[in-house]
Amino acid sequence: MSVVPAGVVTAEVLPGSAPSVAEEIGDAVELGPRARLWPSLAAVYRAQLSRARVARIPLLFVATFQSVGIMILMRGVVDGGGEARAVVAGASVLVVAFVALNLLAQYFGHLRSSGGLDHYATLPVPPAAVVLGAAGAYASFTVPGTVATAVFGCVLFGLPMAHLWVLVAVIPLAGAALAGLGAALGLLAPRPELATLLGQLGMSAALLLGVLPADRLPTVVQYGRDLLPSTYGVEAFARTFGAHPDWTFVLGDLAVCAGVGVASLAVATWAYRRAAVR
Repeated sequence: MSVVPAGVVTAEVLPGSAPSVAEEIGDAVELGPRARLWPSLAAVYRAQLSRARVARIPLLFVATFQSVGIMILMRGVVDGGGEARAVVAGASVLVVAFVALNLLAQYFGHLRSSGGLDHYATLPVPPAAVVLGAAGAYASFTVPGTVATAVFGCVLFGLPMAHLWVLVAVIPLAGAALAGLGAALGLLAPRPELATLLGQLGMSAALLLGVLPADRLPTVVQYGRDLLPSTYGVEAFARTFGAHPDWTFVLGDLAVCAGVGVASLAVATWAYRRAAVR
């Protein structure tokens, strides 16, 4: 007959009365609440907004002054008409491209190389919330600079300001498309230096293909312009400067911009999952 030490209860004493530790852990995991997308997105957005506020405001001034300077230079070449509309619209969206594409590519490139993705991987937030929250925070910094650039351009070229309210749609849609592209470039680049380079090249493409009037570009370059996500935001904004804007075409351009934004953010989310598990 075996001797059982005092204080030890064997399985024979209470058969089936106590679950195993593995079963208790499994039950705890199953009962744990799943993180929802929208509350997680809001939390990441607030955290990114408060963290980047001090560091990104000087860069926002740089982006705004850059766009204003380009319009002043183009004033000596473009007098008015459709070319002036293209310059003002392209320079306004360029502020969005500088922050949402260039800076976001640098941010995610640095986050990947420094191991910052490991921090987000331990949080109970969906990958889409991380990408959308960071993209939304960076795109929010573009609002005052874009509006100031558009107002200055209208005064400089004598364009009407009656339909500047369309920026309420242009900024988030163009920002989503460009932010998704910037995040994807930063997450897919093997080194942060390459992510910075790709972000700079993307912003340069937005500058050359967005600010310069389309009819002055070679035919081959015009095809490349159609592939740039910000082009449709520029076209939608430029159409509103006319005396009688064709809102069907404006809504069509915005719809294309929205579709590109959804696709680019989906690619960025996939790139985040890919980089987080490595």
